[in-house]
Amino acid sequence: MRLTISKGARLAGVSVATAVAVALTGCGGAKVGGSSASGSGSGNCGNFNLAVNPWVGYEADAAVLAYVAQTDLKCKVTKKDLKEEISWQGFGTGEVDAVVENWGHDDLRKKYIDEQKTAVAAGSTGNEGVIGWYVPPWMVQKYPDITDWNNLNKYADLFKTSESGGKGQLLDGDPSFVTNDEALVKNLNLNYKVVYAGSEPALIQAFRQAEAKKTPLLGYFYDPQWFLSEIKLVKVNLPEYKTGCDADAEKIACDYPKYDLDKIVSKKFADANGPAYQLVKNFKWTNTDQNLVAKYIAEDKMSPDAAAKKWVEANKDKVKAWLPKS
Repeated sequence: MRLTISKGARLAGVSVATAVAVALTGCGGAKVGGSSASGSGSGNCGNFNLAVNPWVGYEADAAVLAYVAQTDLKCKVTKKDLKEEISWQGFGTGEVDAVVENWGHDDLRKKYIDEQKTAVAAGSTGNEGVIGWYVPPWMVQKYPDITDWNNLNKYADLFKTSESGGKGQLLDGDPSFVTNDEALVKNLNLNYKVVYAGSEPALIQAFRQAEAKKTPLLGYFYDPQWFLSEIKLVKVNLPEYKTGCDADAEKIACDYPKYDLDKIVSKKFADANGPAYQLVKNFKWTNTDQNLVAKYIAEDKMSPDAAAKKWVEANKDKVKAWLPKS
């Protein structure tokens, strides 16, 4: 998942230009200023520069697209591990061709699609994204009314930790993920403090331990996410989302919207209309598909390439529909 901290990069004391240079130089062997064929040419796939944002569901998308691009279209794929806002900055330099799981980001759409015109939308992934606050199942069994946000202050003492400064802890993941949580805590007058676990794996492990040890935990989480098939986390009902209730980032006091996750590509990549762009545009699957590949990677410890190969071989008809029509 407004400049909420994006699911964009928070860059303390580093210029944007420097951050882009560092990020784009350090990922996948890419160099700033390197040429990109961007899939141009009739039938010639060329180079395909694919951003990989830091959560395993995105990694699953990227793994399958990269595998198909390499295997079926003979593209030269370079994956670049980048946070969201940095990825979008790469569209204008030619260093990034595609972001393949975008969670809303009206702020980035306005800047890079509407104003700079370096990016264009490339359609839905087929995935519906949900962000919210969750508790482990044992807590709902013991405290049935905890899923109503109006009751959270009553339970704040349960969630105190050494990091929450005498308040209840609300555990978030990577600081770069889409989150309205600090505004929500303030505007709903909740006696909580947002604490960052630092990464998706750390957030998952916290929930896993909370359920196993029956310790209290209130945390940010989202779907699609393979972990929800292991432990059925229960969503807390925040004030209902209504169109425009999140227009002012500092005044947000409503739940997250449902996100039609989509793909964003560089305008140059789209205009070239090569095989890699057509693959990205045609790519569409379900939350179940993504969660399965993500589980292969995160839980079964398969390499992204091996996970993609396993899924692709079992879903040849779906993959066929993504391929460019000759």
